Amino acid sequence: MMVWLLWLLGAYLLGAVPFGLLIGRLRGVDIRAHGSGNLGATNVGRVLGKPWGIGCFVLDLCKGLGPVLAYHLLAAGPGFVGGQAWLAALAWLAVGVAAVLGHIFPVWLKFKGGKGVATSLGALLGYYPVLTVPALAAAVIWLVVTKATAYVGLASVVAAVAMPVLAVAFGLAIGRDPGEVAVYGGVCALLAALVVVRHRSNLARLRDGTEAKVAWADKSKKPTG
Repeated sequence: MMVWLLWLLGAYLLGAVPFGLLIGRLRGVDIRAHGSGNLGATNVGRVLGKPWGIGCFVLDLCKGLGPVLAYHLLAAGPGFVGGQAWLAALAWLAVGVAAVLGHIFPVWLKFKGGKGVATSLGALLGYYPVLTVPALAAAVIWLVVTKATAYVGLASVVAAVAMPVLAVAFGLAIGRDPGEVAVYGGVCALLAALVVVRHRSNLARLRDGTEAKVAWADKSKKPTG
């Protein structure tokens, strides 16, 4: 139990590394004072340019993926959980959730962090195979909605809400234990709720018609040159 708690702490601290802020400072900019003020990849790309936004996205994704894979390869085992599939799944998932909570509520920044999308995606991709395929499907949903609307916040919410359904459907389709599938669905629902709550300001701006679109998906802007 103590070792598992140390894994949770380590995952949280890694998730709390504010890559968006660090990238901004590398470029001489406090990202919190520009654009939406968010530390995520979308705002980094909007303020500093697309390559920096992509770099931030990859780093934030790895904050979720790294602890999940490391725990599975180095620490997970039936002895810790008495061989129960649902308990093993819960222990493993908790490591990914800790990383996401670190990103959203970083201790270094008075618990004011990002919105958790990239880090959640990274964590879910690490749960091979039962959540990897649903996470990839959710990423496709995100891309389709973003391309169709140019609203990243809306795409993030739609993909997050779809994830628990995808996880349960895929888990049952590949014959996983129903208790294990319920754990995966429940934790994905928790992550989805976090993402939706963190995007409540985006949803409010969408309602008011003031939400900003991302330039690379905005079809109303004609290319120049």
